[in-house]
Amino acid sequence: MKKSLAIDLRHAALLLIDLQEEQRQDPLYAVDGIEAVLANAQRLLLAARQRSLPAFHAAYRRDFDRCPPRPFEPVAEGGGPTFSDKDNPLVAICREVAPVGDELVVYKNDASAFGEGNLAPALDQRAIEWLFIAGVWTEACVAATVRDAIALGKRVILVKDACGSGTQTMHQTAILNLANRLYGGAVTNTLGALALMAGETTEAWMPERPVPILFHYADAADHYDRL
Repeated sequence: MKKSLAIDLRHAALLLIDLQEEQRQDPLYAVDGIEAVLANAQRLLLAARQRSLPAFHAAYRRDFDRCPPRPFEPVAEGGGPTFSDKDNPLVAICREVAPVGDELVVYKNDASAFGEGNLAPALDQRAIEWLFIAGVWTEACVAATVRDAIALGKRVILVKDACGSGTQTMHQTAILNLANRLYGGAVTNTLGALALMAGETTEAWMPERPVPILFHYADAADHYDRL
């Protein structure tokens, strides 16, 4: 259900996940509505910088030299990665949300931004409790990161319209599945996240129990809109 929410900005940070040119330019991996996702993520990033909130970036960069192919992992015809190959220029983070200064970039070989091991210590060093999360793909790298963040005791603020996937249906059902078990956290949109970053109180959706949303193909979009 929706509740009034305000957070302590001294313990808040922003994490942007896999907003890379591959998701914009590669027809096999393009995110539906990527330009709107990037525009919303850019607004979050600019607000975080203006409020001196730490900003972190994660980018999928598959490197078989560091992490060899896993069992059953598809490989390209030449034996390299099928996507996000470290040598592919499309793994570059999109210019709209590119890191600046000392903003940490986690280059990862798996779905979760916590998989490489350097993100959690960086958050703990800054005493981060609240983590705004945006990025792609919602059901994959975003979901894996959200679950790991919760397991590490972080309160996730999932910014639904700053995330995306291959289709709107994939994205919306992924958000609903995450919302059903977003313990300690909240779902909001970009406007709600910006209000929180400004130190304001806003209405955000927070689960009161496990699996509060039972949705079907026919009504998933309606449930998503109500978050």
